[in-house]
Amino acid sequence: MVEIRLNKSIDFKGMTFVEGFPGAGLVGPMTISYMIEKLKPVYIGYIEGDELPPIMSVHSGTPMPSIRLYYSKEGRFVCILSEYSIPPELVYPISDKIIKFVRDGGFSEIISIGGMPVRDGDEKYLDTVFSISSNDKCAARTVKMGMKRVNEGVSTGIGAVLMLKSVEDKIDNINILVPVRDGITDPKYAELAIQNINNLMKLEIDVTELEKEAKMVEAKINELIEKNKSAHQTLKGEPDQAGPSMYA
Repeated sequence: MVEIRLNKSIDFKGMTFVEGFPGAGLVGPMTISYMIEKLKPVYIGYIEGDELPPIMSVHSGTPMPSIRLYYSKEGRFVCILSEYSIPPELVYPISDKIIKFVRDGGFSEIISIGGMPVRDGDEKYLDTVFSISSNDKCAARTVKMGMKRVNEGVSTGIGAVLMLKSVEDKIDNINILVPVRDGITDPKYAELAIQNINNLMKLEIDVTELEKEAKMVEAKINELIEKNKSAHQTLKGEPDQAGPSMYA
């Protein structure tokens, strides 16, 4: 059973919930990790569950859960960082808990960050950031900020499930999708995502040191993914890193 455990009592009303689970190009984890590095949000909790991979992270000598929640009072957001790919059978249980957490906490919106693999011949889109929105109001915001709205396509993973649930529950939700090359992780992906996060959330995240941080995140997550696969523990299938496939 999947649960969200908090170690602090916080009023989340009106805040933004930001997620970026591992997927194509590792855009989400690179972006979330850099937000944590630069804005110094407070660690407030984690996701636990009997079926989650038995993986622990160690940071500055401190053992920590590998799916953690951070809170920024100044930035008015909560973000979630996962240091391993989510097994397919846990996508719905985790998504259900997140949407309940957002709804019960009175959050104003969800922002998801992910990569969008480009097809051969579509390299012209590599500098374009795409978006999917749960309603016309959110779509108008993204278009105004220069994102290209996805009109036709397919999306997968936790971000996709959260979007469907947001439409059903009438929650404001924006998916930021950065085009990525197959099998390539590039700090530029996170830079494009952060530029749009800054605009949407009125933040001022400096991307000067992004390349160094992104490479460290990439190495860490790839290491955990490989350990996850080799252990053959709790996993019923390969983690889905394909990410969404979009045709705008």
